[in-house]
Parts: sequence; C-alpha cells; structure tokens
Amino acid sequence: MSCTQTLRGRKRPLCGAMMVLLVAGALSPRGADAQQSGDAENVELAKKLSNPVASLISVPFQFNYDQKIGPADDGHKTYLNFQPVIPIHLSEDWTMISRTILPVVSQSDISPGSGHQSGLGDITQSLFFSPARPTGSGLIWGAGPAFLIPTATDGLLGSKKWGLGPTAVLLKQSHGWTYGVLANHIWSVASVRSHDPSHPDVSSTFIQPFLSFTTPTAWTYGLNAESSYDWKHHQWVVPVNITVAKLTRVGTLPVSFTGGVRYWAADTPNSPKGWGFRLVATLLLPQH
Repeated sequence: MSCTQTLRGRKRPLCGAMMVLLVAGALSPRGADAQQSGDAENVELAKKLSNPVASLISVPFQFNYDQKIGPADDGHKTYLNFQPVIPIHLSEDWTMISRTILPVVSQSDISPGSGHQSGLGDITQSLFFSPARPTGSGLIWGAGPAFLIPTATDGLLGSKKWGLGPTAVLLKQSHGWTYGVLANHIWSVASVRSHDPSHPDVSSTFIQPFLSFTTPTAWTYGLNAESSYDWKHHQWVVPVNITVAKLTRVGTLPVSFTGGVRYWAADTPNSPKGWGFRLVATLLLPQH
C-alpha cells in the first residue's frame, strides 16, 4: 500500500498520520482498560489456582522425574499425574470439589532385579465439601473423604489395596500470598487379592504445607512439602518442591505453565533421593 495520496495534484504523506492513529488506538482508554482487565483476570485466576478448593475447573498435566531409587540408588522414575479438579455447586452456601490424581508411570530398577515397568498407578480421589465464601477472618477450608482405588496395571506400580480415610484443607489468601496446609490419611480396607503378602496393608498420612506468592503480572512463586508418613514402617518421606508458574492465554484459553525442582529432605531405602524436577501445564475453565 502506498503511503502517499494525490490531492489536488499534490502528494501528501500519510504514514505519519496512520502511525499516530494506530498508536492512539492502542493507547486509548478503552484499549488500556481492556488490557488491564485481562491482566487483572489472569492474576485472579492465578490466585485461584493456588487455592485447592477454588470455584475453578482446572486440568493439570504434571510431569515428574525422580532418581536414586532403591537400596542401591540405581532406580529412576518418570510419571505424569493427570489431576482434574471439578467444583460442583450444591447450594448457595456449599460447594463440593472433586480432586482426582491418576498417575501414568514409567520406572526402572527401583529394587534389585525389578527391571522396568510402565502403566497406570493407583488413583487417589478426594472430595472436599467447602463453604462457598471464606470465614469472617478470611479462612478458606474444605473437608471430606479420600479414596485409594487400585487401578495400577502392574504390582510394582500400586498397592493392590482399596483404601479410604479423611481429607481436609485450610488456607488463607491475602495481598498475593496464599498459605495453608492440605492433609489426608488413608487406611487400606480390602485387597484386590486376598492374602497377598507381597502388598502389606496401608496406613499413610499425607501432609502438604504450602506457601505461594502471585505477582501483579500473574507469576506465581511456590514452596511446598509433599510429606508422607508410613505408619506400618514408621518412616517419613519429605520431598520439598520449589516452583515458578506463569498464567497466560493460548487464544482465549487460560493456561498455567509451571517448572520446578524437588529435593528429598527425608527419604527411605526404597524412596527417591537427592534432586528431581517437575513440569506442569494446567488448563483452566473458570466458572461464572
């Protein structure tokens, strides 16, 4: 397109005028307001993503890598956790939040002579019943049952046990900060096969304290410890995760991308040791 126009026999430049109009349009109050509104919505979604019982449908795909597994430290493991979170409004005052964890696992040499396994692990299903609004002091909480479902496709990928127990979460959000704790305890109640000595009964407590900060540009910096205590063997494992996440848009779809490292602060002879890492892509479907 030519940047000149003939008017009464004279050529007059239009490029400067066109650029002024384009810049003015981009910087108009309406354009700036729209941009600020979109940024503010991203920040609010990022904060909601830090809340395990938020009114937000999210679908995380969480990839993890751990190493130095087993007595000889020869094993390594990769697993993708598919973790949909779906809130269901029961009334004006109560919401039930379904949180599912389905692991897809690939592991090698986790014990001497064990070789390689890949497939599904056991599903952990939690249901939190949570008030629709925070308390007067700003506390957000939820509680309900947790279930262990023996969906593992290989004996070394799961417990071969049906299990259940209580779960709860308590948190507070203020000035970009989110801090709280999520916990559950699961007891095994039945075996896939009766009298299976290779898979002992389960009595395990999971405690996850978490702390995060979301910036005005929708970056979130997080710290948590996914601690577990095995009451049958009286052993702790404590992997500590440090993460950085950014909420952005793919087209109109909000998506959060997370990267982080993990250090096993407490381990057992059969658990991972040292350092691992985590990558997460989370699709968000806000509820209006």
